[in-house]
Amino acid sequence: MTRQTDFLPTVQALVQCYQAFEAYSAAHVRKLGLTPPQFDIIATLGNTAGMTATELGEKTLITKGTLTGVVDRLSARSWVERVAHESDGRCQIIRLTQAGEALFEKVFPAHLAHMNTCFAGATAAEHTDWQTTLRSLEQVLRKGAA
Repeated sequence: MTRQTDFLPTVQALVQCYQAFEAYSAAHVRKLGLTPPQFDIIATLGNTAGMTATELGEKTLITKGTLTGVVDRLSARSWVERVAHESDGRCQIIRLTQAGEALFEKVFPAHLAHMNTCFAGATAAEHTDWQTTLRSLEQVLRKGAA
């Protein structure tokens, strides 16, 4: 039988892993001239016809309150635009502008290459093991939230 606090080292390892990932990723994103939330939106909207704010919030790590401000700042730089939804007049679609598409085509491959330098030393089996373990942990957490 496990004690009530046996999970704490797992939580600590998860948090430390996420913090290390975020630090590595964010440092490069800032060198590209973006904040992490700006990059998250640009990367999420890239190669799409756009999405509603709700959809964008679900696909990014950005809270609803922060999302509006980040989209406003990206819009002010002419990288995203809000357009009327075709079938729902109460909603808007957020999409990349031509300048935003050009930015995506520049920063997304550059960031993938940066991330690859970190992961390149791992074997395919290690990647599979990490994915399996993380998905298993995700399911445990989703069950707990239900």
